[in-house]
Amino acid sequence: MKRAAPEDWYRVQTMGDDVTLIDEPHIQPFYRCNIWHVRGRDKDMLVDSGMGVVSLREWVPLVTERPLTAVASHTHFDHIGCHHEFEDCAIHHAEAGILADPTRASTLAEPYVTDEIFDLLPPAPYVSTNYSVKGARAAQLLDDGDVIDLGDRHFEVIHTPGHSPGGIALWEAKSGILFSGDIVYDGPLIEDTYHADPHDYHASMVRLYDLPVRVVHGGHFGSYGAERHRTIIREWLASKEG
Repeated sequence: MKRAAPEDWYRVQTMGDDVTLIDEPHIQPFYRCNIWHVRGRDKDMLVDSGMGVVSLREWVPLVTERPLTAVASHTHFDHIGCHHEFEDCAIHHAEAGILADPTRASTLAEPYVTDEIFDLLPPAPYVSTNYSVKGARAAQLLDDGDVIDLGDRHFEVIHTPGHSPGGIALWEAKSGILFSGDIVYDGPLIEDTYHADPHDYHASMVRLYDLPVRVVHGGHFGSYGAERHRTIIREWLASKEG
């Protein structure tokens, strides 16, 4: 399989509301994490950081322009690969240990990372069988109700276990923006990982249903509005409760 050049690895798209989507277009959509950059008055926020096979800081200048808090929605390989590049990392306390000392199993790199998840391989010397996430120290341990303060923007941490124990969403009530991580997005939801919990997943979905969202930026696939948000959750709940 051919390899991509490092300068072509990331794609950057402006989404409005001072939110920018960064993603890795040569990874197939099911495995491709949405990396969200949010501009604030005093500092910026990054939600997730991709696979880490190409440096974000080197190839996406946006993430180095201003002070930045790198938040992890959870610790699967496709979401924390570049967190080690940032000093101010934030994660729910339930998964801080994985962020600090990740393994192929704990991050789900085993069994998911193979050459087949790519349309073009990352630049050399990448080898799928040798891939692993580098550890990162958490500067902030988050819990439900904590706030990421960007000066003029405030994102409330909503603990959303179910997909993983320390999964979180980030809610900006003023704008109606929800960064939902992997608990809910507009695509096939993953409920069978080694540390998933069906009871917690159900409770998290019930909790998110009533949020007065305007737009949801998920961990994968496209963003969507309030009607689609409630449809996704309502249909998911019906499939479990029926």
